[in-house]
Amino acid sequence: MKIYEKLLLENKAWAAEKVLDDPDFFHRLEHIQSPEFLWIGCSDSRVPANEITGTQPGEIFVHRNIANMVVHTDLNLLSVLQYAVEVLKVKHIIVCGHYGCGGVKAAMTNHNFGIINKWLRNIKDVYRIHREEINQISEEELRLNKLIELNVKEQVLNLAKTSIVQKAWQNDHRPHLHGWVYGLNNGLIKPIFEMEAGTHIDPIYEFDDL
Repeated sequence: MKIYEKLLLENKAWAAEKVLDDPDFFHRLEHIQSPEFLWIGCSDSRVPANEITGTQPGEIFVHRNIANMVVHTDLNLLSVLQYAVEVLKVKHIIVCGHYGCGGVKAAMTNHNFGIINKWLRNIKDVYRIHREEINQISEEELRLNKLIELNVKEQVLNLAKTSIVQKAWQNDHRPHLHGWVYGLNNGLIKPIFEMEAGTHIDPIYEFDDL
């Protein structure tokens, strides 16, 4: 058996189990999608949103990229964000990083990684802003963990800077923004930052004509 064929067999077994437990499961999913959460996570294969939160298909709308970034020029991310906020009406947006993130670790070096340099530059900016705080930490792993946490916080702030989120805050008083970090070593999620709907940010980023 080829390795990819195992995935197809697992899919058949999973689908059969779902129908056995709930004969209408797929019928409901087919006709409606109403998640309360948008998850912006890392592409790392060890951090699957549904599994680590114990949620079912249909409960979390998911976007993943390297190092769980919210980049204001990323049309993929912005399209997902707009759809989640304006169409699905999600109540919560979660940016979830994870300790030991390879993308953040790479951004802390001076190595040339090719095309990904352009993406990692956004993480380097986070390091530059918080350089003094990070460099006070002597242990390398703890410095990495601190930058991972600070990166999550900055990405939550980047969400708050978007006109998409600010418009929803003004009109619907949602969504609530959350910054979490997942531990690969213990499977636990650590909340590190949050912003309630309507939270004021630096005035230069606040729109007045939404």
